[in-house]
Amino acid sequence: MLHGRLRDILRLLMAAEAPVTSSFFAAQLNVTTRTVRNDIKELQGVISGHGAFVQSVRGSGYILRIHDEQTFRMLLQDVFQQKKGLPVLPEERMAYLMKRLLLAEHYLKLDELAEELFISKSTLQTDLKEVKKRLLPYRIVMETRPNYGFKLRGDEVQMRYCMAEYIVDERETEIDVLNEKADILPDEEIEIIRSAILKKIKNDRIPLSNLGLNNLIIHIAIACKRIRTENYVSLFPEDMDHILHQKEYLAAEAIVKELESALAVTFPKDETAYIAMHLLGTKRMTQPQCGEDTFSIDEETDLLTFAMIKAVDRELKLGILHDKELKIGLALHIKPAISRNRYGMNLRNPMLAAIKEHYPLAFEAGIVAGMVIKEQTGIDIHENEIGYLALHFGAAIERKKTESPPKRCIIVCASGAGSAQLLREKLRSHFGKRLDILGTAEYYSLDQMSYESIDFVISTIPIKKELPVPVLKVNTLLGGTDFIKIESILSDEKEKAARYLKKELVFFQKDLRSKEEVIQFLGQKAVDCGYAEKEIIESIFEREDMSPTCFGNLVAIPHPLVPQTKTTFWAVCTLKKPIDWEKQRVQFVCLLCVEKENKADLQSMYKLLGSILDDPAAVNQLIKCRSYQELSDVFDQKMLN
Repeated sequence: MLHGRLRDILRLLMAAEAPVTSSFFAAQLNVTTRTVRNDIKELQGVISGHGAFVQSVRGSGYILRIHDEQTFRMLLQDVFQQKKGLPVLPEERMAYLMKRLLLAEHYLKLDELAEELFISKSTLQTDLKEVKKRLLPYRIVMETRPNYGFKLRGDEVQMRYCMAEYIVDERETEIDVLNEKADILPDEEIEIIRSAILKKIKNDRIPLSNLGLNNLIIHIAIACKRIRTENYVSLFPEDMDHILHQKEYLAAEAIVKELESALAVTFPKDETAYIAMHLLGTKRMTQPQCGEDTFSIDEETDLLTFAMIKAVDRELKLGILHDKELKIGLALHIKPAISRNRYGMNLRNPMLAAIKEHYPLAFEAGIVAGMVIKEQTGIDIHENEIGYLALHFGAAIERKKTESPPKRCIIVCASGAGSAQLLREKLRSHFGKRLDILGTAEYYSLDQMSYESIDFVISTIPIKKELPVPVLKVNTLLGGTDFIKIESILSDEKEKAARYLKKELVFFQKDLRSKEEVIQFLGQKAVDCGYAEKEIIESIFEREDMSPTCFGNLVAIPHPLVPQTKTTFWAVCTLKKPIDWEKQRVQFVCLLCVEKENKADLQSMYKLLGSILDDPAAVNQLIKCRSYQELSDVFDQKMLN
């Protein structure tokens, strides 16, 4: 019903809170504005009979209007649950080609593949260059043979990791049942593998997360497929020797025994060790039972876990140093993570893009933790693994929010005790334990008060005196905006972009063509204006190598690997045309520099940046800005919404 590009336009329209221009869609989808207008006309034809329509707002762009939610929801189920046909967008084509090449048992011909995709040979050749780049980390090459075509060649273990990453739908979450894995093996064979694993881990009480179970099923399914085409793994003797002495090898032998008869596949010793390797890499240490305060962590893991938390708290000021749940969660995670690395295993992370986009601060914590692991063990942590570490820190950040002490205030009311009492009760019923009302005060006594234990004053009359704490003027009967004002103080959402923006470090519509050019340009400007030393540029590239800082939605937020500057500031740049930034389109770049030895809580700053990342309409406005004031206003408006 809807081809890939129309689905993406619909998705963007649903995410936007305000009208979005055709140039924003064009930049996101890498097509012309004319194509976008035609697509929207086509989309209109489909959705107009299903409870919604696309409204064109003169001078502002397009916005989705829904008038029958139930009918529209039924359309969405059809659109987003239908099986994908041929790929349309470049990124869809890339995924298709990766899958097609990895599953090909024979040579493929360029002409036939181009015909299959309804694209020209030159377009296919351009796509294949990108495919080669994606294969590089796995040391897999594309081998060409005259008159035959081309096929992939590489180490078998790496080939299988690559298959696990690219054949399985990356949007699949950890709780999904493997119901669409016919690409690897038929459903009934997948079910046999699942049953064999579940039976063994129940009998041996091997603790395994849902995600760990799914990964194990995927890797065993790929192993079966490859063995049937006579592609076998071969492990290093020292790795083999190490695995043979683990109890997981016995569990793997039992699983293999069951699979050999049920699937008519013969597993050599190395293949059995390969399954044991995955059991080692996906198991969890046992969680403490309810009521238990302690459980066994070896000293090495304990020290490493504490070093990670300490470094994250030092760099990001999250106040999580004594979070017991965080320590336990990380300790449980880190042991099998190190096992995975020993064998070069790359654990899939279907949530990676969402973690980077919605929890940028937690992801930074994962990066810092990864650096500690590298310093202490020499192990380079993969981006997927960093994403899992980030989840632990994200949970700690959320826990910290709920632990925040209430804000303390006093009420100044000129119309008598009765109205003050009413105001107090209304505030208590609306804000509950988040607000501690210390009492009421008369206007004339404000000079004699001590404000050490007071966070702010709520007053029904204008206060002209200068007080050492914020004063909120409200109506005695509290209207809608009064609640918003108080909420902004309780949530600490009074962050202003002007605090971080520097007029001399804001640039509009620059004609820069690559990620490297943008980083070089912004880094150099920060150096020229005296905000940073020249070493900062190298540090930004180092951080980029660990994990790209593009977050979708046309935004990238590059920053140094470790804080380098005397102050915290942003250097901002919009681009004439979107550029490719590690598989994402980017047109708004904010270079984020955090002060060395920073003591401030930066969560509200990250929240401000995160609110922009999440909103296509806000990004659209930022890209259209032509002055410092306009840009600053977009950020400030975002915080008020």
